[in-house]
Amino acid sequence: MNVLTLNSGSSSVKYQLINTADQNVLCLGIVERIGIQGTRMKHKRPGKEPISMVLEGKSNHEIAIETILKTIVGEKTGVINSLDEIEAVGHRLVHGGDKFSESVLINNEVIETLYQCVDFAPLHNPHNIKGIEAAQKNLPNVQNVGVFDTSFHSTLPKVAYLYGIPYDLYKEMGIRRYGFHGTSHYFVSKKAAEMIGKPIEDLKLITCHLGNGASITAIKNGKSIDTSMGFTPLEGLIMGTRCGDIDPGVIFHIANKEEFTMEETNHFFNKRCGMLGLTGYTSDMLDIENDALKGKKRARMALDIYNYRIIKYIGAYAAAMNGVDAIVFTGGIGENSDIIRKEILSDMDYLGIKIDHNKNNGLRGKSGFINSDDSKTKVLVVPTNEELVIALETSRMLS
Repeated sequence: MNVLTLNSGSSSVKYQLINTADQNVLCLGIVERIGIQGTRMKHKRPGKEPISMVLEGKSNHEIAIETILKTIVGEKTGVINSLDEIEAVGHRLVHGGDKFSESVLINNEVIETLYQCVDFAPLHNPHNIKGIEAAQKNLPNVQNVGVFDTSFHSTLPKVAYLYGIPYDLYKEMGIRRYGFHGTSHYFVSKKAAEMIGKPIEDLKLITCHLGNGASITAIKNGKSIDTSMGFTPLEGLIMGTRCGDIDPGVIFHIANKEEFTMEETNHFFNKRCGMLGLTGYTSDMLDIENDALKGKKRARMALDIYNYRIIKYIGAYAAAMNGVDAIVFTGGIGENSDIIRKEILSDMDYLGIKIDHNKNNGLRGKSGFINSDDSKTKVLVVPTNEELVIALETSRMLS
């Protein structure tokens, strides 16, 4: 089955066309700067030169997806002869609230329910819905499937997902920990179990998805039992521009002193904090790593704080599961930064972790073990593939 996967953000749409029978990626790309002048598209096909183009005028999600479809069947850019060869569209959906615990076939009732979930992820859900509506308009005869970031974490026990607030607020408003990056944690945990050579049902894993957005998940016997992101993607690790765990009193204090509106407060803690706030000049981890190595104090401080938060979560989840068999790194930073992996794992003797620095230094963007042979706990790097998960889930739902 040819499945088009769409990941619609506020100003971008990422896409892949995947043949789920052999899991081959026919093409992939991104439309960026949606809604402003200079919207650009990058389109890649295996074995061929990448294509870049600039869209004229201001665009929206409908125009972006229309452009993607024209490119996929274009005479010089295409990989299929007709849009009829697209058999389904799979959408990455960030937050399903307590309404959706698994992937769903999208219809009008589902879209109505998704609108009800906008408050849970106001920075993500509205744009996810725009992607669905644009796909429906451009491909009216093709079925759409929604795959939720939160689905994998539907197995969290109450001790992990309830907050210390009046229980009635959970019952009435659905305020609880939901967790995110579920498709990534699911994919890399399954791959890690295959690499280790044991059934995932027999393993205790800690998966670290480290990118501009970042989260850690404790996976026991194949099920998510705790995860660092919460009611929204703001909680947990320090991220590119998100503050992560913080005393709620700080939010009230800053909002009061700065005279922020609720919207300005939300923007501040999601867009102006994290590594950007700590360094004062960038959220780009590669720049921060390089500057820390050059002796820039703010960069070094930010990197230490970033790593420390990850170390704390690994320790907490090892305790929650009464041990850990393997730690898995994924995401843009987790897959490519040997420096951060080394600094996180350098003082974990209590878990019996020993790193093979030659393996770690040479591993970027591909799968492999970075622990030494005598390490009690295995450590793996596994590139994530959320789009493949979405495509396979879409195929499964329709069959």
